[in-house]
Amino acid sequence: MIVFWHVLFPVLLIFVSGFILQKIFHLDIKPISTMAVYLLLPLLVFDIFYKEAINLSFYQVFAAAVLIMFALIVLVVLLVKCFRFDRASLSALLLSTVFPNSGNFGIPVVLFAFGQKGLIYAMPMMIIHNVMMSTFGIYFAVSGKGGLKTALRTVIAQPQNYAVVLGILMQQFHIPLPGNIFQSVRYVSDAAIPVVMVVLGMQLANVSLRQFKFGRISFVLLIRLFASPLIAWGICAALRLNPLLTDVIVLLSAMPSAANTTLYAIQFNAQPKFVSSATFVTTVTSILTLAVLLNLLL
Repeated sequence: MIVFWHVLFPVLLIFVSGFILQKIFHLDIKPISTMAVYLLLPLLVFDIFYKEAINLSFYQVFAAAVLIMFALIVLVVLLVKCFRFDRASLSALLLSTVFPNSGNFGIPVVLFAFGQKGLIYAMPMMIIHNVMMSTFGIYFAVSGKGGLKTALRTVIAQPQNYAVVLGILMQQFHIPLPGNIFQSVRYVSDAAIPVVMVVLGMQLANVSLRQFKFGRISFVLLIRLFASPLIAWGICAALRLNPLLTDVIVLLSAMPSAANTTLYAIQFNAQPKFVSSATFVTTVTSILTLAVLLNLLL
């Protein structure tokens, strides 16, 4: 109950606020998602990489995160072939299952569970997940309808990727950013996560229970909340990572579907109603699964 009240409940309130806003005013979501994808998120990732130094733990987390991602991709592709889903459904399922909400959901949970020592490992994981979402996530969103060339062109055109490179270079070469400019970046980047969560709530307001594909959402639930942490535990054991790092990676891998994927689904029309529904259902269900997992880890 303490984890729910202090960590999970505030996140659900943001979803609900967006849901109520959309029910009352019936706003056009696309311009808001465009602002988030092309302005808020790039400044957020620049802010993170500009402040955080890359060290040994970053490379360990990077190796684990990449292996977990590819293991999940292989699992989803194999299951999609078994059930003979179409290409668009594959893209939507990959968006919903591969990327966990390690930022605005995972970071608070890790901080509550493991304190500052756990946060040292959680921050690099969140950074890497953001980079993977801005590359592989966008590729998945576009490839379902545009083909390989269109998907690659879209990935190359994303400002987030250049924000990452710029942030790393400025951090590594100790290039200072003038205080007033840095403050402006911070103001905008601080708005990124709340806006993404509000957009998700707004998108959910446009989805009715009749449109829920319960079979496929159950598919997402099993992979995102159960298979993903098991795969993460196996990979961490194979890499012989220390116990605390293993616990943090397993916990972050058990997070619900990332809210950013809803933005990409809306922006690139990759079955946004299904992706937002899957994000919502995994978020609500994770309240129970995370409570169980935390009792096992602590």
